[in-house]
Order: sequence, then C-alpha cells, then structure tokens
Amino acid sequence: MPLQQRLRLAAVEAILDGRLPPGATLPSSRELAKALGLSRNTVTSAYMRLIDDGFLEAHPRSGVFVKVHGDARPFAALGSNLRAGLQPDLHKPSVQRTVQLSETAEAQPASPDWSARLIRSLSDRRTLAKPDQWHRYPYPFVYGTFDPQLFPTEAFRECCVHSLARAHLPQWTPDFELSDVPELIEQIRLRLLPKRGVFALPEEILITVGAQNAYYMLGEALFDADSCVGLEEPGHPHARNSFASRQPQWAALTVDDQGLVVERMPALDYVYVTPSHQSPTTRTLSLQRRKRLLALAEQRDFVVIEDDYEAENLYEGVPVPALKSLDKVGRVIYVGSISKSLSPSLRLGYIVAPRPLIAELRVLRHAMVRHPSAFLQHAFAHFLSLGHHETHARRVNQALQARMQALSEALRRELPDFQFVLPTGGASVWVRTPDWVDTSELALMAREQGVLIEAGEVFFMHPPYPCPYFRLRLSSIGVDQIGPGIRALALAVQALAQARGVPRVLAHRY
Repeated sequence: MPLQQRLRLAAVEAILDGRLPPGATLPSSRELAKALGLSRNTVTSAYMRLIDDGFLEAHPRSGVFVKVHGDARPFAALGSNLRAGLQPDLHKPSVQRTVQLSETAEAQPASPDWSARLIRSLSDRRTLAKPDQWHRYPYPFVYGTFDPQLFPTEAFRECCVHSLARAHLPQWTPDFELSDVPELIEQIRLRLLPKRGVFALPEEILITVGAQNAYYMLGEALFDADSCVGLEEPGHPHARNSFASRQPQWAALTVDDQGLVVERMPALDYVYVTPSHQSPTTRTLSLQRRKRLLALAEQRDFVVIEDDYEAENLYEGVPVPALKSLDKVGRVIYVGSISKSLSPSLRLGYIVAPRPLIAELRVLRHAMVRHPSAFLQHAFAHFLSLGHHETHARRVNQALQARMQALSEALRRELPDFQFVLPTGGASVWVRTPDWVDTSELALMAREQGVLIEAGEVFFMHPPYPCPYFRLRLSSIGVDQIGPGIRALALAVQALAQARGVPRVLAHRY
C-alpha cells in the first residue's frame, strides 16, 4: 500500500485495539514525520483523512487527539481491564494456580458434542485439494489457480471502475432480492449462449455463485434418498460432492474415447454429464451419442444436467452443439461458468432451465445467499459488452495451445511409457501410467521434487488400486516450466520404482 495508507492502517488498528484510547494525544505531524522518516505532507494527509473518517479530532492550538464517541472511555477502560484480567498471575504458587484452573474447568458447562449433532457431513468425502502453500511449488499442474500471465488486469479494472461511477451506482446498489442484474442476463442471452446454439428467455436464466453453487442448488431442489443419479466414471468430484448433500443413490456410468457411454444405462432419474470436455478425461461426447442420450431421456423419463465445462477452450475443429441446443422438450438443465477462464475466485456462473424450475431455484437461492454480488454482475456485464471476454478467450486459447504442445513433447521425451491423448481443447491432460504405478503414491513422491499433480483416485466413485491415472492441469504453469516440471516428475517416477523394486530405465534425454 502507499505510505499514507499504511500510516492510516497502523493508526486505525491501534485505535480499534485500544492501544490508542479515546482522548489520547498524537504527535504533531512534524514530530511523527521526523520519527518515521516520512514527508510531512504524507503525515498531514493521513491525519486529515482520519479526521474526516471520525477517528481523530483536531483542537486548535492543542493538537490532534483520538476522538471520543459518547461513552467510549468507560468501554475502552473496561476492555483494558478485561484484557488485564486474562493475564496469568505468575507470582502465585503453581499448585494454587492448578487448583483455580481445575475449579474453573469444573464450573464451566460442557461444550456440545458436534460429532453427535451433525446430521450431514461431507468431511469424509474425497475431493480435489492442493497444499495451502501450493504457489511455492515450482511446478503446479493443479486446478483452480490464478494465472497472472493471462489475467486481463487492465480490462477488468476498467470495467470495475466503470461500475463504480456515480451514474451506474443505482443499477447495482439496490437489493436485488430474487432478481439478477438485467445487463448480465442480456449478455449471457445474446453473447454467450448463442455460441453454443442455446437460445433462452431472461426468465429461463439464473445467476449462481459459480458452477458449484449451481450443483448444490440443483441437488437441494431435485434430489432425495430415493433419487437415482447417474455420474460419469471417472467424473467431476466437486459435482458429486455437492449433489451428495441429499444422499441420492448413485450409478457409475462408463466413459470411453467418445465420452459417456450412452447405451446400457440403468434406470435413472437424472444424468450429470460434461459433454464438451469430459472431466477428467477431456474426451468430447460425439454428436451421435448426444442425440441418443436425449432420445433415451424422453423414452425413460429422466433429466440431463449438462455442465458445459471448458466449452470455450477449443484449439481446433468445429464446436459440437451443446446438448441444450438439441433439446426440444426441456429435459436438459444447462450449467455454465462466466468467470472460470479469468479466475475461479470470482465465482459467477449460471443455470439455464425451464421457467418453473428457475422460479423455484430463485427462491432457494434467496434463502441461501440472497443473490450473487450485484457489483460483480454489473462489472462482468460491462466486460462482456466491450468484447473483453472474446479477446481474453483468444489469448487463453493461444497460451494453452502452446502449453499443450510443450507438455506433449515433454511427456514423450521424459515418460515414454506413459499414455495420453492430446485434447483439442480445455486446460488439462489425462495420463495413464504403467499398471504398477499408484498415482496417489506418485503424487507424494512428486511433491518432494516440487511437482504437484492431481492423482486419479479422487475422480472415481470406485477407484481401482493401484490407480494408474492422473491429471495435469495447465492453467497456472508457464510454458517454460512445463519441460523442467515433467523432468522432475520423471525423477519421482524413478524414485517410486526404486521403492517398489520395479526395474526401470530413465528415458534418454536430448
């Protein structure tokens, strides 16, 4: 932060913590500037802002003081006394302190047994996770991370500043209750959905706090213990865990080189599918299978939940129409993400579905989060309207295509016995190892080499052991780090082979 802002922060923290009590005298601007080695203008500006904000007050010919608000003095004194009372008396004998602590503990009521009170828990479910300090690893092939090389900082800042202009404040500052920002709905209708062959009315679109919020709301509204939900195997663990809150029955649906295997599905109420780039295998559901899936949905009376995962990330070929675009009778619920290609932390997605369901989901969303940030919705609407989204998507696709090529070359050079198919889009590669490798063990070995990978076990409802699959994400690693990263991964494979007693020869490097 700028020096003036840092000075204000230090003063405010001292006031709120009680270290500068109400009425306390502050040094003059000249004295404080000299003591801190700052310019007097910096200190004077900070004092003036703190006075305007009501933290300080200036008395003519007396100086600057911490402002007294009503009964602030007694409360500040009380806070000081309480803090003092919490300090241990180190002069009393240890035996006496022990007795006092025991008596205090006996007098305190027992805390609730939360493990017994919890009705539903997801803590035991496997999910995608990365270390808290993942950014310290030099080779992070993991999901959901911010890429500073690709983020459109200036364009997004322009849109945020535009939304904060006085003329635009009335468009997003009111409480939207059950509604969404109309400008964003229109941009989704006219700019995003037609590219996927989808045409929807405003009342058929609901903004969500990311795609995962959409999964949870759909599970909450549609599933119960008697519902049977078909999930791809392997599939998207975040969707599986979000749906799990209502404890439906699961059916694992086979995936092959053409995506979901449509034939031989059991009796189902819902099918969740990622047809554009199947998560995690990256395979695209063929047009023939899409049409067959919709025909079966009509014949067997089930509903399809389509997650149009990474549909915009296409490097070659012609996009296959979304399932929703082929749906003539309203059997497809379409889930999309607006913010995924920018940064997952922005959390904006949407659901396209028949009006009666959207109306119910609006009420459910109101009970959960009321509505997503109206400011963010308005800023994103402006981002889309100015064409920044298309420009950003082109830059991302070009960068990811270069990273895919670098990854392909590195895998073939360093790990020639590992199998993979380079996808035509998306930001990840699904890799199959030799049968003796368990990728959960490999992931631990890889960390010691500075490499983070996504072990395949988490993507399966019924994972094999050893599990010879893992995913490499390319959304947050620079193209220059991919080759060294795969080289380090090869060293981890060698170390695992030695630990297992498996004969292995390192690949020739040239």
